[in-house]
Amino acid sequence: MTRFQNGSRLLSYTFSRSKTTSSVSPTTALLQGNFQIQHSRHFSNLASATTKEEKEPWWKDSMDRLRNIGISAHIDSGKTTLTERILFYTGRIHEIHEVRGRDGVGAKMDSMDLEREKGITIQSAATYCTWNGYQVNIIDTPGHVDFTIEVERALRVLDGAILVLCSVGGVQSQSITVDRQMRRYEVPRLAFINKLDRMGADPWKVLNQARSKLRHHSAAVQVPIGLEDDFQGLIDLVKMKAYYFHGSNGEKIVTAEIPVEIEALAAEKRRELIETVSEVDDKLADAFLADESISTSDLEEAIRRATVAKKFVPVFMGSAFKNKGVQPLLDGVLSYLPCPLEVSNYALDQTKDEEKVVLSGTPDGPLVALAFKLEEGRFGQLTYLRIYEGVIRKGDFIVNVNTGKKIKVPRLVRMHSNEMEDIQEAHVGQIVAVFGVDCASGDTFTDGSVRYTMTSMNVPEPVMSLAIQPVSKDSGGQFSKALNRFQKEDPTFRVGLDPESAQTIISGMGELHLDIYVERIRREYKVDASVGKPRVNFRETITQRAEFDYLHKKQSGGQGQYGRVCGYIEPIPQGSMTKFEFDNMIVGQVIPSNFIPAIEKGFKEAANSGSLIGHPVENLRIALTDGAAHAVDSSELAFKLAAIYAFRQCYAAAKPVILEPVMLVELKVPTEFQGTVAGDINKRKGVIVGNDQDGDDSIITAHVPLNNMFGYSTALRSMTQGKGEFTMEYKEHSPVSHDVQMQLVNTYKASKTAE
Repeated sequence: MTRFQNGSRLLSYTFSRSKTTSSVSPTTALLQGNFQIQHSRHFSNLASATTKEEKEPWWKDSMDRLRNIGISAHIDSGKTTLTERILFYTGRIHEIHEVRGRDGVGAKMDSMDLEREKGITIQSAATYCTWNGYQVNIIDTPGHVDFTIEVERALRVLDGAILVLCSVGGVQSQSITVDRQMRRYEVPRLAFINKLDRMGADPWKVLNQARSKLRHHSAAVQVPIGLEDDFQGLIDLVKMKAYYFHGSNGEKIVTAEIPVEIEALAAEKRRELIETVSEVDDKLADAFLADESISTSDLEEAIRRATVAKKFVPVFMGSAFKNKGVQPLLDGVLSYLPCPLEVSNYALDQTKDEEKVVLSGTPDGPLVALAFKLEEGRFGQLTYLRIYEGVIRKGDFIVNVNTGKKIKVPRLVRMHSNEMEDIQEAHVGQIVAVFGVDCASGDTFTDGSVRYTMTSMNVPEPVMSLAIQPVSKDSGGQFSKALNRFQKEDPTFRVGLDPESAQTIISGMGELHLDIYVERIRREYKVDASVGKPRVNFRETITQRAEFDYLHKKQSGGQGQYGRVCGYIEPIPQGSMTKFEFDNMIVGQVIPSNFIPAIEKGFKEAANSGSLIGHPVENLRIALTDGAAHAVDSSELAFKLAAIYAFRQCYAAAKPVILEPVMLVELKVPTEFQGTVAGDINKRKGVIVGNDQDGDDSIITAHVPLNNMFGYSTALRSMTQGKGEFTMEYKEHSPVSHDVQMQLVNTYKASKTAE
């Protein structure tokens, strides 16, 4: 039997049958023709004669049977456990291991030792599996806000997603962040309410929260039979059947009639489902208003249309840990999430001034692939690619559009967590990895015939910095190797050098993020590093307009320096996308135009460290209105220095203020500790913006300066006897109060004089 490279079993089966049957059907003959066209170089004449219609079935069927999905959610909602079950039921793994399992093996997708120890996902992991003849590529993503870039990267290249919600915790802060990311990349999604076997499980409460907090237009497509310890199975509202999950791992699905006691509830929920979908689907609305009976297939098609159009979110239920409800969820992925052909992707044509181009999404087009994640493997750099158009083959030459380099593909693999499987070629819609290709995260590869780049990902700014240095002097080489690798892999991890103290500064998304990297340097590179006190990334900005007029003149033997700049600086209004603007408003040639870039460079350099506390200055507009140049003594250096001194001269007059990162903090504490916790937030100069009740717990939302949040997890535990939990994410930079500003400025001045 001949296997196709694109993994479509259907095609290979038809082809092998055609050898044995004497009367060959037109479809089979067509497939034979296509097989020869695609896989034999000797049939070039035949290929040119073949029309486009004949070619279509080669990729059309395999594309329809492909799904790229991500699984994302709040911390501890059960994402990795759900992926483990999916891999088991689809036959990719043969036994189930738990995330914090006693057997010490750990879940398949948590391949890093650190992940298995801490029981959290740190890196998103890719895998693929086959279900009912469909190929499903899955990316399991982390839930902690510190690793938000992993979720961002995964969603950028996926066609659909499963948003996992905990039936007890409901819609939590990170669920909202993940949902916002899905919206940004316009990813159609299913919701899966997990952990129905836990005490206090209430799927209907969670569904209402999804509607109110996430503004989902959603309805349940399943109803649970019993809850908590009594959770037995599910009712499918589309097919109106009951499913029970038997066997040691829930692999035997028993279909039965709906129990009498739940019939009324199921009928009511089905009507609610039809009503909700018909609000966004005209075809179903016509049938619903005409009071016609709605068949299973009509309802299924309507849900698919509405989900793919991102107007509706079907809600599934189950308990991944207790092996219930995973198979119907997989069926839902096939039925309701789009295949790569149904998602329109855009590229920017670099030859036509970044004009938007709609990609056809067919293997016949030129190759366009996006490198969305890098990993340092045993065999060098591993680059994950999502192919948006065309075909990539082992041994092909591909061009990195961002750098212009031409590279040969030495090895092409498909990933299964940290294992790989070599393949010869991959076509549009697939997620593969290549070895030995030097590139950065977000680069676009083509076959050289076009110069397209895919729109880049949104990379959040780091909010926290630490000073770090190796304990022993000998391990400097390994230390810098580790930092370079992590910086390349993770765009939110930045490494810089403090010019004053000459210390290496690492910046990231939070305490956990940086802790994990320090730990990884110790484990993977055997380098012990000492870590300084965390530092907050302050910013400075100005609050009013100030004029500058500065003449830089230096006469010495030989050519002197001469440059004069006049103009003003002013703040950019709030909400502007740019942080720094430079306007050349000079009329005429008082300053020759070749010196203008040097002036801009000087102002940019000066804005890198404000004179209050030496942090970068943001939201700043500089207008150059006049100046003077000397025929002999003017040079780029003279004007650059003039700009730097002019900025320093007028900066104090512009009433500068210090901005500090403010975090959105969400706390969940038992109601009896509410007063203590709220008092502590006020002490930390936080502003409480919301307070909700959830059963016996209070959910407090507050905006707190990051500078006052260090060591908060320990403080919260001691205040709430270990029962409180909190999550925080970056909200904005906002001005500090006058007393804090004076304190920061005095500390900065004291450290300067001490040096």
